[in-house]
Amino acid sequence: MAKIERGIALVTGASSGIGYAAAKALRAAGFDVFGTSRHATAEGPDGVTMLTCDVTDDASVAALVEEVLDDAGRIDLLVNNAGVGIFGGAEESSVAQARALFDVNMFGVIRMTNAVLPIMRRQKTGRIINLSSALGFIPAPYFALYAATKHAVEGYSESLDHELRTLGIRVALVEPAYTRTSFDANLIKPDRSLDAYASARAGVTLAIQDATRKGDTPETVAETIVKAATDSQPKLRYPAGKLARQVGVLRRFVPAAAFDKNLRRMLRLPV
Repeated sequence: MAKIERGIALVTGASSGIGYAAAKALRAAGFDVFGTSRHATAEGPDGVTMLTCDVTDDASVAALVEEVLDDAGRIDLLVNNAGVGIFGGAEESSVAQARALFDVNMFGVIRMTNAVLPIMRRQKTGRIINLSSALGFIPAPYFALYAATKHAVEGYSESLDHELRTLGIRVALVEPAYTRTSFDANLIKPDRSLDAYASARAGVTLAIQDATRKGDTPETVAETIVKAATDSQPKLRYPAGKLARQVGVLRRFVPAAAFDKNLRRMLRLPV
């Protein structure tokens, strides 16, 4: 397949984990790929042009998009992957910490999307893929703020897709479950840890560590991103991996009380 047969892709957070795997897989699928990192020294996959961008900064986002446009002349695919996580009781984080999380995970998506949409509207074609999570449609104790950002991304993306279809642009969500990356190891700690939550939080920590070790590879999620990017009739939601698909089905069809009980049991919380 020719180098740019599928067009120009821009992947945020492409220096590691899912973003790195996605940039590599899109390159292999025929896209000309630009990846971003917050740090100029970050390396990406072979054949991927790495650029620096802070998705919380309007000027940085604008400069990134201008650089890609100057180099490639167009942007056909945006993958909003950059994100951070926080693990702790909802009460344990200040409003300032919650705001900082939303600035990356939600407002970063909005900044990037707003920056590329004028280009895609001129082209009359384009696709935007937003990395959500299974926590975008199910609850998770000690992930309240992170889940809130992903619920927000889900609502934003679904509404946006309705707005853009008549302009030749589609929006899709990719929803991984546990994935074997450094994401969990790099989770932000709450800025005011409380003893009241220590015991239950410790149990949930062990459960998550066990589940992550058995989770999907970043390459599995990347394959789903490529599918979302290349489907001729794209869907709104793409569960990434077996567990994400199973959880989605259970959430829809299992009675709420039973789902709640099983979730607490899995996370080693009193039923």
